[in-house]
Amino acid sequence: MNTEKQDKFIEHYCRTGNATQSAVHAGYSAKGAVQSGHRLKKQFNDQIQERIKRMVQDMVPASLSAIQALIDQGESESVRLAAAKDILDRSGLKPVERVETTNIDAMSDEEIQRQIDALIKH
Repeated sequence: MNTEKQDKFIEHYCRTGNATQSAVHAGYSAKGAVQSGHRLKKQFNDQIQERIKRMVQDMVPASLSAIQALIDQGESESVRLAAAKDILDRSGLKPVERVETTNIDAMSDEEIQRQIDALIKH
């Protein structure tokens, strides 16, 4: 069970990422804020990570809404297209990037030379 000061530190740190300022904000001495902030950050790391994770999850609906607004009302076609691509990418519908591989060990010298000649011509 955390104290009120510890909870204040965790909350402020998750919003700012600054342990020293968070320690002072939570009511710890400004003189020892650097040390207190460092100690508290290490002591409550698991709680901090969990809180940040929840904060990010809580922002998802608003973020999707903002991207949807860009799709619907973006001033330029490029903004609307970029927003639509972002939604598709994040939903797992990103196009597969094509990578061509060649097993050179299985090729004859003539085949290798044809490949080299074809590359040089382009």
